Amino acid sequence: MSKFITPEDYDASIHREILDALTRNDDTLVEICEDRAVSEMRGYLSARYDTDTLFSAEGSARHPLVLMMALDITVYHLFCIHNPQKLSQVREDRYERAVEWLRQVAKCQINIDGAPPLPDTESRQGLPWKMRSNPKRRNRL
Repeated sequence: MSKFITPEDYDASIHREILDALTRNDDTLVEICEDRAVSEMRGYLSARYDTDTLFSAEGSARHPLVLMMALDITVYHLFCIHNPQKLSQVREDRYERAVEWLRQVAKCQINIDGAPPLPDTESRQGLPWKMRSNPKRRNRL
């Protein structure tokens, strides 16, 4: 179980009564969705950031933007358990925004200020740069 997200973090995203109704007071469902959200985020962030350090942080040491995106993804997965046909448009939009943000971070279009970067030897392997030259020209016939 990931300790990155605590039960108190959900108060800013979803009411406790709604969360309890979605999960039928089964905290293991919340833990499973949290672990899935963190795993999904690790897939995008692991090429540039030290995800072990990032997701092992607790309390005020957690990065607030990463926490917000993790909560949005987790709550989306929790709503999908209940009834995916009646999923709120707000939840879909927030999930799509979180995934788009993760894609842009992975493509080096967005930086996460304050997130622990990978050491130089590991971070160069995942960069999306490719070096090449122009094709050789023939000047003589």
